[in-house]
Amino acid sequence: MTGSLTDALAGDPVLLLFVVVAAGSAAGRVRVAGFSLGAAAVLFAGIAFGALDHRFVLPDELWILGLALFVYTVGVASGPGFLGALRRRGLAANGLVVAAILAASAVAVAGHALLGLPASRAAGAFTGAETNTPALAAAIERLKEQPDFASLAAEPVVGYSLAYPVGVLLPLFAVWLALRRRRGEDAPVPALVVQTAVVDRPVGTLGEVSSRHSRSVTFGRLRHEQHLEAAAAALAPAAGDLVSVVGPVDEVDAVVAELGHRAPDEIQLDRHELDFRRIVLSSRRVAGRRVGDLDLDAFEASATRVRRGDVDMVAHPDLQLELGDRIRIVAPPSRMKDVARYFGDSYRALAEVDWLTLGVGLAAGLGLGSLAIPFPGGASFSLGSAGGPLVVGLALGAAGRTGPLVWQPPYTAGLTLRQLGLVLFFAGIGLRSGPAFSSAIVKPSALLVIATGAAATSAALAVVFAGGARLLRLPQRTLLGVVAGLQTQPAVLAYAASELDDDRELSLGYASVYPLAMIAKIVIAQALVALLL
Repeated sequence: MTGSLTDALAGDPVLLLFVVVAAGSAAGRVRVAGFSLGAAAVLFAGIAFGALDHRFVLPDELWILGLALFVYTVGVASGPGFLGALRRRGLAANGLVVAAILAASAVAVAGHALLGLPASRAAGAFTGAETNTPALAAAIERLKEQPDFASLAAEPVVGYSLAYPVGVLLPLFAVWLALRRRRGEDAPVPALVVQTAVVDRPVGTLGEVSSRHSRSVTFGRLRHEQHLEAAAAALAPAAGDLVSVVGPVDEVDAVVAELGHRAPDEIQLDRHELDFRRIVLSSRRVAGRRVGDLDLDAFEASATRVRRGDVDMVAHPDLQLELGDRIRIVAPPSRMKDVARYFGDSYRALAEVDWLTLGVGLAAGLGLGSLAIPFPGGASFSLGSAGGPLVVGLALGAAGRTGPLVWQPPYTAGLTLRQLGLVLFFAGIGLRSGPAFSSAIVKPSALLVIATGAAATSAALAVVFAGGARLLRLPQRTLLGVVAGLQTQPAVLAYAASELDDDRELSLGYASVYPLAMIAKIVIAQALVALLL
């Protein structure tokens, strides 16, 4: 770069930020054999720019804000399904992640013993291989107990900066390879179908039928003696009635068989007495409530499907609604406008972020992350600007709403906030790591550190992929989320999400292991310093 250009970038952090973001985004669109870095390329653009000139830095507050914003929005989005996922497979997945981190630390010990890496540099290589800055800070903090701390302080940073790029690239490549080799092994999100059943025998209420099938189906219309009405859960169909059943095809077939047999005509096509329409949820009075808690009976209406992002879901009674959901409503034509007003039905309102709830949530998360949690022996750790907002986001997302406060942002606004936070974090941390990387990479010992970091990352990935797929039999989306949570690195999560049509299970896997992975890395990094010195 010419002197005038470098001076301009060094003197204007805002200009530098957007140059790095633009360069990284352009590089992220390049595909080689089907693989592209996506948003993660901003991180490597930052490292490249930082290596060019040590003055290319952004204020730490900027990338901390980006990290907090990213993990908080991930937490809020994952909150509704988090506890269920934790109960189903969370303990086993967390045990697997701890085993993977221990495997990575064993490689760091081997690098010290077999390759002659200085103890503090080996500990730094471990934190870089696991892409965890708080663990690096913890290792440096533990070094302060050494009388020669001044000469040792830079060693973990060198190890971290050399191992960090491979700690990002290897998981990205592993995720790409897993998606390429196993695409189609996991069943895609099933499409929803509608069938009309002729009732042959009493089966109880429609709500009871749905419960017997794990609420995987719902009902749109019921025709009784030529009268068509919305199929409320309390209705009990009689023999000869027609009922429209909505859900995945296998479940719909099973319910139709339970009710009786399939009708030759589809009553959902008759729009004279009942109409259907997708209505956008923009009302904050309704958002955060469950479908079963809605006042749809007052409108003689029923909800059959909810489209969130690009995915259709059955509108079962326990489904928690979010701003931006598009709800398929069945109602008399004369009541459709009233139902639309009830839900809001305003795309303009969805573009407005509730800064009160976002501010309260982020403040609570950053406050929690700053608290020092003591360990026996005088040591302590904190969740930091990543763990604190994630934990608070999970709690608030699970709550849905608190009185008039709706914690979930509109779906599209939440995705935008998540992407904004991601690029701020990638640009800032990349520029920050660039100078240390450029100075360390030219030294003869650099290859030993990189090899140790690559081996540590590979060992951790091998444990998670083998244990998750073969022992725990995790679905692919969940497994990839666990891999991203293991690395405590947004790049892996962002890349996997960009390659999938539905990232809910991915985010749940990430959120269910992230907090323990963060804590384990911080503790093990300090233990490595104490053990090796």
